[in-house]
Amino acid sequence: MERVPRLYVESRPGDCLRDSTAAEDCVVIQGNVEVWLGKGEKLPEFVDTDKATFLKKEVYDRFYLYVDRLEQKMIVDAIMVLPDGRTRIYLKKGDRLMLLPVEGFTKTLIANVGNRVRTGDAFAAVTTRKGEVHYLKPPKTGTVVFIDEITNRPHYVYYLLPEE
Repeated sequence: MERVPRLYVESRPGDCLRDSTAAEDCVVIQGNVEVWLGKGEKLPEFVDTDKATFLKKEVYDRFYLYVDRLEQKMIVDAIMVLPDGRTRIYLKKGDRLMLLPVEGFTKTLIANVGNRVRTGDAFAAVTTRKGEVHYLKPPKTGTVVFIDEITNRPHYVYYLLPEE
């Protein structure tokens, strides 16, 4: 059974809390302290809501809404928790992503979300109508953070967080 990553995106305190109680699953970050709250849990007293950043749980398939696709940058802070439950990817507002389209007669996705793809590695393959197979390789090494299936046509866009 394939599980989907959990996504938390920057929001206002009122979207996460009602009278110091989590209205939904959220993450509160103050300095180098992270507090992960489930719905109904109380916010610890040591957290100053004026100095903290709040991230609410969001539907993972809506990740593309938090990316400026023209500038290829994150427009909010976000945390992605991979299905293993231990691996987290932190995305900061302004982080540049690589948006890599996968278009062709037949498409084969090779890399999945959370996979690190090096410059020489293929992340997808496309087959032309003539039967030629072309492997797509990223211009920089990076980690796959989202694969968007374009609904108005059967194509994909890989979102990679490049390494510096």
